[in-house]
Amino acid sequence: MTSDAGALCGITVIDLTRLLPGPLATRHLAEMGATVLKIEGPARDGQEDGTRHMGLTRADREAGRPSLTFRALNEGKQLHEIDLRSDAGRARLLELARGADLLVEGFRPGVMERLGLGWETLHALNPRLVVCAITGYGQHNAWSHRAGHDINYIAMAGVLEQIATIDGEVAVPNFQIGDLMGGTQAAVSGMLAALLAAQRSGRGRFVDVSMTHEVHRHHVLARITLEATGRTPAPGRDLLSGGAPCYGVYRCADGRFVAVGALEMKFWAALCEALGHPEWRERHWSRGLVPGGADSMALRGAVAAVFASQTMAHWAALFERVDACVTPVLRLDELAAHPVHRSG
Repeated sequence: MTSDAGALCGITVIDLTRLLPGPLATRHLAEMGATVLKIEGPARDGQEDGTRHMGLTRADREAGRPSLTFRALNEGKQLHEIDLRSDAGRARLLELARGADLLVEGFRPGVMERLGLGWETLHALNPRLVVCAITGYGQHNAWSHRAGHDINYIAMAGVLEQIATIDGEVAVPNFQIGDLMGGTQAAVSGMLAALLAAQRSGRGRFVDVSMTHEVHRHHVLARITLEATGRTPAPGRDLLSGGAPCYGVYRCADGRFVAVGALEMKFWAALCEALGHPEWRERHWSRGLVPGGADSMALRGAVAAVFASQTMAHWAALFERVDACVTPVLRLDELAAHPVHRSG
């Protein structure tokens, strides 16, 4: 983010969001130089951000501080307590909005209007204000008012079904695709575009971010497969889901894994040579080996047997010298020691 530092200096953001998608989006804006006013209601009424208590430790309690989750997501923001359920609180927020450039909220559709803080009101007060609403299902459809979380959004976007083994067992990813890609990143790009338009035209916009629809919009390759073939990709048997020997995850002798991304023929050829099986070179999807087919799955088994003969460290050391798109599958606690994550 260093190249973006200061890019949003002079921009004031009002952040009414809670939990993960919105707070991380506004943290990114703060990292770019924006002044972010984080607004929470009184804790006694349950209006504070729930991440204050997420993973709260004894040390946090003794220090009288919120959890690390809250502190990380809201670093660099100015914290304010405003009770939007009170007349005085709403008046205070409207006064802040009068001089702001952007307001972000994550309530269910209709809540801001019921509070007297809807788009029409805010736009009349400050015509250049950009307002962004981050919701699970968008503002205007049959599911707009339904509750949900990340797992629900990726399920409804057709993504969760694709994260499955060859046996069809669905895996729950410990990476919040809906919240982070459908919410955080979609909101940041939408807000930046709207801010640019507002600076050029003097008029703000309403940015409607539906996490479900944004994930679906980016579910590009599977949708193309459906359109081209009339079928959804079979989990574990498509080109990018494990159905091709050149692209997948393989278990090593120590129970760790390597990730193989030898999609291009040149990388597959280098991989085969490194594994000691140059006879496999022509058995590639670009040479007619059908992903998910019997021949493809048999070769995948043979490749798996080779990787299973040595440890992950062995293969990582070998492929440091081979340009074949093969990497170790690292744990989070191993990243800092790896050269790719060292600065300088």
